[in-house]
Order: sequence, then C-alpha cells, then structure tokens
Amino acid sequence: MKFPQLAGTLVLGFAAISLFANCNSDGKSTSSIGKIFSSDTAKKKTDSTANVMKPVDPKLYDSLVKKLSVGDTTGKWPVKNQPTPLAGAILPFKRIVVYYGNLHSKKMGALGEYAPTEMWKRLDAEVKHWEKADPTTPVQPGLHYIAAVASGTPGKDGKYINRMGNKQIDSVLTIAKMHPGTIVFLDLQVALSTIKAELPHIEKYLQLPYVHLGIDPEFSMKDGTLPGKKIGTYDAADINYVTGYLADLVKKYNLPPKVFVLHRFTRKMVTNYQSIKLRSEVQIVMHMDGWGEPELKKGTYRHFIFGEPVQFTGFKLFYKNDLKKAPNRLMTPEELLKLTPKPIYIQYQ
Repeated sequence: MKFPQLAGTLVLGFAAISLFANCNSDGKSTSSIGKIFSSDTAKKKTDSTANVMKPVDPKLYDSLVKKLSVGDTTGKWPVKNQPTPLAGAILPFKRIVVYYGNLHSKKMGALGEYAPTEMWKRLDAEVKHWEKADPTTPVQPGLHYIAAVASGTPGKDGKYINRMGNKQIDSVLTIAKMHPGTIVFLDLQVALSTIKAELPHIEKYLQLPYVHLGIDPEFSMKDGTLPGKKIGTYDAADINYVTGYLADLVKKYNLPPKVFVLHRFTRKMVTNYQSIKLRSEVQIVMHMDGWGEPELKKGTYRHFIFGEPVQFTGFKLFYKNDLKKAPNRLMTPEELLKLTPKPIYIQYQ
C-alpha cells in the first residue's frame, strides 16, 4: 500500500524547520507574543481548570472502552488487561477535541493561525459538531501546543531544536483559560536531542493538573539525520520511560492521570508496540497523524492504529492538506465515529 501523504508530511516538516531556522535553541525569542500574558504556574493547586478528582468506576470504564471497540471481530480491541485509571481520568468518559499549532506560525496549525477569539469561535463550532454527532460522549476541549520544534539550524547545543520559552507556554495557558475547563497539551519534537533530555524543560507545566503531553516520533532523529530529511522513530523503551516519568509526577503531586499522545502514520515511527506498558497514572493515545483523502486516511488508521493496539486512539484532520486531492473535503465526525475503534482524541491542524 502506498502512502503519498508521507511526502507531504516531510514538506510540512521542512516548512516548520525553515520557519524556526533563525530561532534560538534555548527557547528564548524576540517575539512580543508572551509579553501580554502573565505566568500563573504557581497557582496549580487552586486553578479553576483542574479536573475534578472523581474515582473511576471500573465497570463503567470497561463498558465505555468496549463501546469504543464495537464492530471489531479480530479480538484486538479493546486492549486486554488494561489497568483501571486513577481518579480524575478523562478517557473514555469524554472525547478530547483540540486545536494544534504554535503561536509563532500561521502555517503550523489553527492554534497560531487565528487570533484567540477567532480560534475559539472555530474550535467551539467543532466541539458542537462532535456533541451533536455523539451525544452520549461529552467533549473535552483542548489546545495542543508544539512546545519544542525541530529546527533548521543546530542552535547553541547542536541539537536542531527550538524550545519555546516560558512566556510562550504561559500565553497558551492564558488562551486556554478564556474557556474554563480547557486542557492543554505540550508537544515535543526532540530532533537530535532525546526525550529524556527534553522532558525536564517542561516539567513545571506537567505538574499542573490540566497540562498533558504529546511526543512526535517523526522528529526523533536517533541516527543523527537532520530533522525533515526522513521520518524519525521511538521505541517502546522510550515510551515506557515517558509513562514512568509522568506516573511519578502524578503520584508526587496527587494529579489526575496524564493523557499522553503519540503521533503516528508509519509502522517504523513506533517500534515494539507490544512492549508498551500501561499504567493507571497515564492514558496513552496512539494518534493517526497522516494527511490525505478520506480513504487514504482510513487505510493509515487501519494499518498502524487499529493493527497495532496500545490503549486509546486519536485522529488528526488537516484543514488544508486533507483538501488537496479529490473529494477535496475533511472527514466528518459522523464518518470518524464509524471507525473501529472509535477515536476518542480528535486533533484539528
């Protein structure tokens, strides 16, 4: 099976990398975006966006997980022997619907392309569409921010990574608070660095109950190839390190489970998936990140998400790139709800 969206993904990667070619790798920026917001990370224990820590009913959890997998005849879904999540878990009780992007660029996604008020108007419309398509599953809105971007220049540390400064991340948290209850994902493209080295840069934000994590294997260049030249990879060992890291934070700060999103559109982006360890403190979403026409996207989902089950599934919709080929349209919530398993995390770029 051919996957022509891979070439498009590399093009997107080059665009992002060239955009940040002149940025500093230490996350400092001359942008004035962050100056209009104030940092409030010290308020994490009293923040109004914190999830209510409701204990999880194991029977209800199991029934909802099975509901997502209705239609599977292979025995792959739902994933067996899942741990019941800790109190305050979002999935599968709500469907997460997010806008993705970076405040420095109008080309990397809807989050950053539009001013906050306009962005929220558009995201609210998507939320309402999902609520109508599946009235039985409440929608949890979110913002998915690229907090570390693969860069076109080596930077001071030679890692080809541009880390967003705290002011930029604080800006996203403030935009999220325009709609109380919104959650935030911080996404890492590690380039020639490693996930172990990059997590500490955002740890103070991961201590917040409403901040979650995304990582992008596409830009994890383990062999030293420069980002954007080919598709990167993570192994189960890397993923288990991240879930262990998140689990420790959840236990230390008495947090609700962290939602952990992994982008994927090829087999080699995630290796040894069978060895990925599930934990009650972390909810893993394997997220279909390829672009193209509906049938191509469904094929990618079937091969790399359905075919290699981990825990929960996600699906990305590209406002521009999904329209490049006939039938030149986005897939609808109604169509996505016919997939097996039903995606419980939806990302718009």
